[in-house]
Amino acid sequence: MKQIKRHRVYDLLKKDSGHLINKEVNVKGWVRTRRGSKHVAFIALNDGSIIHNIQVVIDVKSFDNDDLLKNITTGSCISVNGKLVESHGKGQAVEIQAFEIELYGTADPDVYPLQKKGHTLEFLREIAHLRPRTNTFGAIFRIRHALSFAIHKYFNENGFYYLHTPIITGSDAEGAGAMFRVTTLDMRNVPMTEEGRVDYTKDFFGKETNLTVSGQLEGELGALALSNIYTFGPTFRAENSNTSRHLSEFWMIEPEMAFYDIRDNMDLAESFLKYLIRYLLEHCDDDLAFLQKMYDNELVDRLRMVIDNTFERLTYTEAVEILEQSGQSFEFPVKWGVDLQSEHERYLVEKEFNKPVILTDYPREIKAFYMKMNDDGKTVRAMDVLFPKIGEIVGGSQREENYEKLHGRISEMKIEEEDVWWYLETRKFGTAPHSGFGLGFERLMLFVTGMGNIRDVIPFPRAPQNAEF
Repeated sequence: MKQIKRHRVYDLLKKDSGHLINKEVNVKGWVRTRRGSKHVAFIALNDGSIIHNIQVVIDVKSFDNDDLLKNITTGSCISVNGKLVESHGKGQAVEIQAFEIELYGTADPDVYPLQKKGHTLEFLREIAHLRPRTNTFGAIFRIRHALSFAIHKYFNENGFYYLHTPIITGSDAEGAGAMFRVTTLDMRNVPMTEEGRVDYTKDFFGKETNLTVSGQLEGELGALALSNIYTFGPTFRAENSNTSRHLSEFWMIEPEMAFYDIRDNMDLAESFLKYLIRYLLEHCDDDLAFLQKMYDNELVDRLRMVIDNTFERLTYTEAVEILEQSGQSFEFPVKWGVDLQSEHERYLVEKEFNKPVILTDYPREIKAFYMKMNDDGKTVRAMDVLFPKIGEIVGGSQREENYEKLHGRISEMKIEEEDVWWYLETRKFGTAPHSGFGLGFERLMLFVTGMGNIRDVIPFPRAPQNAEF
């Protein structure tokens, strides 16, 4: 096959390709559809670089290899040499007149599951190894890439350092206990202590270890030396929860900032979220337009609502008063001291204020041990950012920097001091006010794509009874 410089479909359709008109080009990709007659064939080819296909036109008479053309079916992979010409058909500005084709891989139409018909999202989850080839998941995973890039770009431009926190850990940052154990012990012959407990001194690390639920505690250590850091990596929760909002493996963005109080923390969260959404609107317009058309006709308006409004800020106590006086019949009753549910959060965002909301000053009993206590002794300097359709999308707080107060909370919540001695020591040696927050990446992906199930915004979802691929 003649050697011609390869161009991505994106380069030919999206960028200024006028200088390539009537020039020879090469494209490689997977066949989405093929149609035509015994004289001419039309192939819709896609290489994943853009949601749109490029049309390849084949003059059947000029190809003397019937077997080649017969095997170019939906799902097959080909390389095409041809001339880029202006298209007279509807829906595309240019097309390729092919003069040479190489077939890389066939796809038997009797067994290839992605034929030209509608497929349910539930079915596509069963073939997660192939679903990136669909328009829906091509769009989602390109958006996922763009969002990841924008996260690093924002923090780099704002003086943050990317800190790699451990995935294997001996601490439970949230105190929730729902952790995956990491061990090399022989499960058929587990060593036991005289007290009848598992003898972890015989294990690989010499102690009980787990997959991390958060990089926050280690992130705080970095912030108390580098000032502003962020983590962005996988986290794990062993919760037996089969809902459309939960995963066992997901990604978290967690900035930690020395010398930030709760107001600085809120300012950063709002700036960060607006930057990310603005970036997607500027760089993923085709993919967003497709998802809006196919799944959520309010998607782009909802994204613009975030960047066009100043987030409403109010206390948890004020929010509870609004909910109690709303006249709404909620599934979960509201009273001071309860953890707000998604229905409460969405009411505040979608009905009461019609814009994102930041709630602060939550009751201490429903928040983690590391949050700074307010002077009232009842509330802590926590803050949650609430979005339409999603509810809570960011959770954060000003961290407790006082050793005695932090030690008291650890004792009160019966956390083993030997597991967090290193965390406590940072409050002994040059302690400083500091704050941070966590943003679940897949939760944000749900918001920016309009999808309804969190298993559809990560390439290979991990959930109870599901670790395929």
